[in-house]
Amino acid sequence: MSKNIETDLKTFVKFWLVPLGIAAVILVLYKALTGLIIIGSAIFLALALKPLVRKVDGFFVKHFGKDKKHQTLSAVLAYLIVVLVLGAIVAIVGPVVVNETAKFVQHFPETFENNFGGWEGVNNFGRSIGISNLEGEISNALTGLSNNLLGLLGNNLMSGVSGIADVVTKVILVLVLTLLFLLEGPALVNGFWKSMGADDKENKATGVARRVVSQMADVVSTYVSRQVIVAMIDGLASGLIVFILSLFLGISSSLAVPMGMITMLFYLIPMFGQFIGGTLVTVILLFSNPIAGAVFAVVYIIYAQIENNLIAPKIQGSALNLQPVVILSAIVIGMYMFGLLGAIIAIPIAGCIRVLIDEYPNIKAARE
Repeated sequence: MSKNIETDLKTFVKFWLVPLGIAAVILVLYKALTGLIIIGSAIFLALALKPLVRKVDGFFVKHFGKDKKHQTLSAVLAYLIVVLVLGAIVAIVGPVVVNETAKFVQHFPETFENNFGGWEGVNNFGRSIGISNLEGEISNALTGLSNNLLGLLGNNLMSGVSGIADVVTKVILVLVLTLLFLLEGPALVNGFWKSMGADDKENKATGVARRVVSQMADVVSTYVSRQVIVAMIDGLASGLIVFILSLFLGISSSLAVPMGMITMLFYLIPMFGQFIGGTLVTVILLFSNPIAGAVFAVVYIIYAQIENNLIAPKIQGSALNLQPVVILSAIVIGMYMFGLLGAIIAIPIAGCIRVLIDEYPNIKAARE
């Protein structure tokens, strides 16, 4: 038994246009994903700079009075401060890392002879574990590795140059957009809310939406500002450890500031940054003095436990009100979705989701 289903043209068109429209939107978003990530990164950085902009603006208000020109100047100065600080870190740390690596390579034969007894000591150790010619095995392995690396570098040289140029272009775009969002973002946001009727007291839905968005922006600003404070303390502590080691173990005291900058910079990466920064400093110190590197690793691990359990919770407090399992889950998801960038922004995004959950009853009431 068959039935004929009749439908008008309007229903038929809607039936096909809706899924096609959704598919088209998804395709456009996929094609524009890189651009959206750049814009999102710039917005995130602009929100992160808000506390510094407020402090600079407060200084101008205190000494020169309130003026709209001062707000623009505050945004520019805050932006320049951050850019100059990051540039200074790269300028100081980069040459130190290169110099210590070159020094290690230069003195490697002497260090190898003193600590391992040269190739004779290596061969004696090889014979003790059943390898008659450990020197030859290591030489063959190193030769094969170097040949593979040279081939890999030769094959990927052009793509590497292209990749570096692409990264530089994206960084420049993020920096330019961040400054523009700092300068023009507040006016754009205010204009948007006015167009949505935020000034109308009877428009409760827009008022709730504006409050929720403001709370999300505060979550990002609060998280970044407190993360930076803890990172500075971490950098100061690691620099102090290196300086104290320089007094007893013969390493250069000039390494203290660059090593502190390394741990401070990497601490800004949630969860894993502290481990990465500490490991990098340990390796650099091993190049200079193996004992100093080992001692630093032990002392820094002890300090990291104190910082993670006492200092960081005290400073960060319950700003985001997120459980550790939620934080770790957010970082894992963000890291596998967008790599390092995703790991950095995962915790603020989780905090914004918490704001939505907390405000859901108010949002629902406003919609009704």
